Amino acid sequence: MSAVPETVTDSDETEFVRVCRVDELPAVGVAAAEVNGTVMAIVHTQDGAIHAVDDTCSHANVSLSEGELDGCTLECWLHGSRFDVRTGAPSGPPATIPINVYPVKVEDDEVFVGTTPVNTP
Repeated sequence: MSAVPETVTDSDETEFVRVCRVDELPAVGVAAAEVNGTVMAIVHTQDGAIHAVDDTCSHANVSLSEGELDGCTLECWLHGSRFDVRTGAPSGPPATIPINVYPVKVEDDEVFVGTTPVNTP
């Protein structure tokens, strides 16, 4: 999925890029999207929340969007590193470095992702 180059700026000057429509995401699951040159995992959790995190595992440098989602935890398919999609924090070894988390907003069923992470690993 590639982000359509439609951008909006929030009141705090954060730039958001349109990524997709909500119905283009899995009902519960993960999809990869490129946003301004950064590959992100767009996560749609069972409670309907949408999160955006770096798509690259901080331990093994592989795609997290190919991993398993369990609640708000995304598991890397290679070595089992697990990350909280709300905070980017790893829940235990082998990963010890958090991943970036990006702000998400939904307007009129369109998903917009901020281009600046809300955390800095």
